[in-house]
Amino acid sequence: MSPPFHLAFPVDDLDAARAFYVGLLGCRLGRTDARWIDLDFFGHQLTAHLVDVAASRVPTNAVDGDDVPASHFGAILEWPAWQALSERLVARGVPFLIAPHVRFQGQTGEQGTFFLKDPAGNALEFKSFKDASRIFATD
Repeated sequence: MSPPFHLAFPVDDLDAARAFYVGLLGCRLGRTDARWIDLDFFGHQLTAHLVDVAASRVPTNAVDGDDVPASHFGAILEWPAWQALSERLVARGVPFLIAPHVRFQGQTGEQGTFFLKDPAGNALEFKSFKDASRIFATD
């Protein structure tokens, strides 16, 4: 595995962030403070920082027929893990920005994808490639 990355992002309610990332997505809780929490996000370190101003509307970009939030983060999962997570979220009635589906069908970048928002309005994408060697493929 490549070295883990670190991403810090704003939230306006740490308890709601903890419930979403730990309770819903299954992330492991790391170190905590009164104004931030560390999360094990599929092997990577996320830090949710409490801010006093809620996030503003994020612009979108058209991608294969979807309005994709221009600012988002997420994880590329193995196909069975992606399917299991999407099915679990559907079963729990989680609202999606973009529902689980296969994008770029029959093309080099074919991938399963879905988007959702955390309680602070941060957009997350979870995707999967049936052939992981195609993640960065250009042809």
